[in-house]
Amino acid sequence: EVQLVESGGGLVQAGGSLRLSCVASTFTFDDYAIGWFRQTPGKEREGVSCFSSSDRSTAYASSVKGRFTISIDNAKNTVYLQMNNLKPEDTAVYYCAVDLGSVRCRQSTYFDYWGQGIQVTVSS
Repeated sequence: EVQLVESGGGLVQAGGSLRLSCVASTFTFDDYAIGWFRQTPGKEREGVSCFSSSDRSTAYASSVKGRFTISIDNAKNTVYLQMNNLKPEDTAVYYCAVDLGSVRCRQSTYFDYWGQGIQVTVSS
């Protein structure tokens, strides 16, 4: 079992930045994808960004491309989501999740383990 713990959320004004961190209890997998997702009340969970270990590729939702950056520090078992130029529509609960054994980023239903989520609020 993998435990994921997010941190770094909070309240920020539009145009500001936040960096989310997600610490995993272990990263000793051959292949995996690790992703960030977000959800607001009444809406489906949305994929924000994803990192695939097989080729170290990244993927982003069109709504965040150019503003968010996913990165990983294997030595610290940590994945980051740097969020710049935040907008009020980025307000959501953000989750990190891992898809074990995957060689590419897939839909959220394939992800095996999830963090508890962390609130990000962007004021206008």
